[in-house]
Amino acid sequence: MNNIVAIIGRPNVGKSTLFNRLTKSRKAIVDSFSGVTRDRHYGYSDWNGINFTLIDTGGYLSDSKNIFDIEIKKQVIIAINESDAIIFLVDVETGPTNLDIDVAQLLQKTNKPVFLTVNKVDNSIRVKESLEFYNLGLGDYFSISSINGSGTGELLDSLVSSFKMNNEEQELDIPKIAIVGKPNVGKSSFVNALLNENKNIVTDISGTTRDTIDTIYNKYGKKIILIDTAGLRKKSKVFDNLEFYSVMRTIRAIERSDICLIIIDAINGFKSQDLNIFKLAKKK
Repeated sequence: MNNIVAIIGRPNVGKSTLFNRLTKSRKAIVDSFSGVTRDRHYGYSDWNGINFTLIDTGGYLSDSKNIFDIEIKKQVIIAINESDAIIFLVDVETGPTNLDIDVAQLLQKTNKPVFLTVNKVDNSIRVKESLEFYNLGLGDYFSISSINGSGTGELLDSLVSSFKMNNEEQELDIPKIAIVGKPNVGKSSFVNALLNENKNIVTDISGTTRDTIDTIYNKYGKKIILIDTAGLRKKSKVFDNLEFYSVMRTIRAIERSDICLIIIDAINGFKSQDLNIFKLAKKK
């Protein structure tokens, strides 16, 4: 199962540059103007044969009344809750700031692995200046330069070693079927019909299932795991922060399943998003 890693930090510390380097892409917009990343970007990376999903979040501003900055703060908090590991990026050029302290205080309350990473360390003087970040109270840190890649190897070594393997899934050698499709096409109703019980919440409200739900289905002398997932919308419609991470968990469900059962609404017909979901499942 793919782990989700969130890159968080205040604006303009180099999060998007690091995201692009680790995903080997130019997917995130990189600009010296503070606050370019208003939304999240996600991509895939691997290190030493271990794959993981990477999230580039918007910059964190604690007390801003600007609506974008308020939403960015929500993204960071949800990233802390929903990711498996966190890269907290700071800038050696400015040293620890009040905003860095705000983020560090949030991170001190989580039990997720946190990797304090000091960016823009590209000479011996800046190596010494990095020592200031011990004051954030997060312990040891990694010194990197996201532009030229120096130091990222050590960071990635520690990052992937922190991933927890799901031993229960490894022990249960049972086929896994992911039930996927657009919101409100009847995925939960289908699972409930198979189980003959109302285990999953079923309403007419689009997007009721926020998380993935695993259920062992035992019939006809066979056991399988049914994975009911949140609906997949077009990217342009993924406004809600929680829904964004629901999409991430749905992608993870597809990745760890043996079979994808794609539910399509016969009334609305086969639409472009149905085709996108099919292509995603086929790719995985």
